[in-house]
Amino acid sequence: MVDMSREQRKLDHIRYALEIGDGPLANGFADVHFLHNCLPELAPADIDITTTLGGIKLSVPFLINAITGGTDNVIDVNRKLAQTAKVVGAAMAVGSQYGAVKSRSSYRSFEVVREVYPDGIIFANISALATPAEAAEAVRMLAADALQIHLNPAQELVMPEGDRDFKGLLYNMRSILEQSEVPVIVKETGCGMAAEQISQMLAAGFSWFDIGGAGGTNFPAIEAKRFTSQKTVLAEWGIAAAKTLMEAFSVCNGNNIIIASGGIRDGLTAAKAFALSADAVGMAGNILHYIMEDGVEAAQKALTEMITDLRMIMLLTGCSNLKALRKTPLYFTGELREFLLGRNYDIPKISAGRKR
Repeated sequence: MVDMSREQRKLDHIRYALEIGDGPLANGFADVHFLHNCLPELAPADIDITTTLGGIKLSVPFLINAITGGTDNVIDVNRKLAQTAKVVGAAMAVGSQYGAVKSRSSYRSFEVVREVYPDGIIFANISALATPAEAAEAVRMLAADALQIHLNPAQELVMPEGDRDFKGLLYNMRSILEQSEVPVIVKETGCGMAAEQISQMLAAGFSWFDIGGAGGTNFPAIEAKRFTSQKTVLAEWGIAAAKTLMEAFSVCNGNNIIIASGGIRDGLTAAKAFALSADAVGMAGNILHYIMEDGVEAAQKALTEMITDLRMIMLLTGCSNLKALRKTPLYFTGELREFLLGRNYDIPKISAGRKR
């Protein structure tokens, strides 16, 4: 087992996330197409982009997703992420708190988020291996509004110091769910979720999912970069974000929450995610890049532009709110269409309107 400190690993993740960027798999949204509405019968003031996750209302439907924490060296990074979220009114999730609650250290790197954003919607983040007590401590640390349980088997397999035994995860996750005082979100970290596993989790009582598809920040590739002796075959493993969003849509209903993430980098792609039934969209790597390379103001500007572009797309499709996007006509091309055919989806029905 490689003796690599948790602190160094967190710094390496930031370094290589910036260096590698997105991919190599595409997120799949290029194969999703809107039809232009030349008679939208809307004015900009009519556009409502608020969304509700269970009983949690978001003024904008964006989440700065889990990035970092767990070492004092990233306190300033999380401070800047929280500053960015606060200005635009986005929700924010912190990176994994598992190591911190296990060692009872580096709490400050997480607590700074709530200090900067006292009235914000903040999600805690814990491993599926955590105990219910450890999960509760992660929530308490942030006075969190919800808790992400992250699933990352592909990343763990590439890490020399990673876990290899994934037996009993669902049972353990259910123990956390049963004792949690806040909503629990099951989150994949970049390889997506298939309908079969989402159905398993629905049957176990879970109802919130961050599908974390391929096409964005690639943790198997990052881990392979950290250890050059490791194979990079898993860098192209996973279900593209648009595909896994369709998988979630196929088995979820109106009582379930779907957060789309995985390479969503602009307002048009976000609009496509909402059209495919997402309740909110999450981003991480692009926001980190803006903050680390150009500063908080650049990150805030980028998010503001995404919000403006989302509103523009909604007007051009005649949609006054996010759920209306689910009813607007779509068509599918390329690899995504082949995926839908291969998975026996009713493409004409989905194209005409998607209801959950």
